Amino acid sequence: MAAPTPRTPTTASEGPMSYAIFQLARAHRARAAAMLREMDLHPGQELLLMQLLDRDGQTQSELLESVGLDHSTVSKSLRRMQDAGLLVREPAEHDRRVMVVHLTDKGRAMREPLAAMWQALEETSARNLSAQQAEAFVRTAYAIADAINSRALPPEESK
Repeated sequence: MAAPTPRTPTTASEGPMSYAIFQLARAHRARAAAMLREMDLHPGQELLLMQLLDRDGQTQSELLESVGLDHSTVSKSLRRMQDAGLLVREPAEHDRRVMVVHLTDKGRAMREPLAAMWQALEETSARNLSAQQAEAFVRTAYAIADAINSRALPPEESK
C-alpha cells in the first residue's frame, strides 16, 4: 500500500512546483539511500565510485569538483571508503600534498551492482510514467536545474 501524499502546507502554495520538487527529491533520496545501505554504502559514496569507475586515479580536488559536494563530506566519504577497502589514497608524485584516489579490486567490482541499483531506481521512479512522460521529465528536470544554477551565478558571470 502506497504512503499517503502529505498535505501541502499553506505557505508552500506560493511555490507548488518547488514544493513538489522537494517532495520528489526527498522520496528519491530515501529510496536510493535504502538501496545503497543494502550495498554497504552511504549516500554520496556511489557518486564518488561512479566518477572513479569512469576515470580512476583522480585527485581529491577533481572528485570534489565532479560530484559537487563540500570538502569535508568528500574527505569523510573517502576515508570511510578506504576503511571499507574500496579505494586507496596516495600522495601524488608531482606534489606530496595532493592526494590521488585509486579504486581497489573491491571498488572496481562495484560497477555492476551500482548499475543495477540505478536501473532498479529508474524502473521504480518511472513505473507510473509512459516513455514519453519520462523523457519529458528528464528534459524538464535539467531545464529547471539549469535555471537554478544560472540564477546562482554572480551577475557578471551569467552574461
